[in-house]
Amino acid sequence: MKQDNPTKAARKHAPLERTLTYRMHLLHKLSDLESQRQYPLEVGLSLSDGRCLAAVGSFEPISVNRLAQLANLNKAQASRAAQFLVEEGLVAKGNTEGDGRGVQLKLTARGRKVWQKTMDLIERRNEEIFGCLSAQEMRVLGALFDRLIQHNSAPQA
Repeated sequence: MKQDNPTKAARKHAPLERTLTYRMHLLHKLSDLESQRQYPLEVGLSLSDGRCLAAVGSFEPISVNRLAQLANLNKAQASRAAQFLVEEGLVAKGNTEGDGRGVQLKLTARGRKVWQKTMDLIERRNEEIFGCLSAQEMRVLGALFDRLIQHNSAPQA
């Protein structure tokens, strides 16, 4: 029985470095490295805490479960980040209307100032990362991202 040549079989596939998932991961790593350096310097928070603050301020009032979804964290990570932001005086916890068990997160006055700095940083980082694209390319890329997110969010049959 003849065995396939592994080198020949490997040529059937695109080179790893040309696959979209590989390049998306690489872009993510490259952009996060610089963001991890800039967040503490400009906002005084880690990248993950800054992203959580951005989500709270953008979607407040927000539950910890919703924060986890929007910040792409698990519930334990979101809970720790929320508690840290509360301890720093940037976020306030309140009860959900009609349900004393639920917790809603909102920015404090101080948190709103840091949130604005965070949003300025996010905007600048977007410009730095995607600045090589034209306005038309940005619209196309945005539409493609929306389509990919919708496709991958759909329940699998």
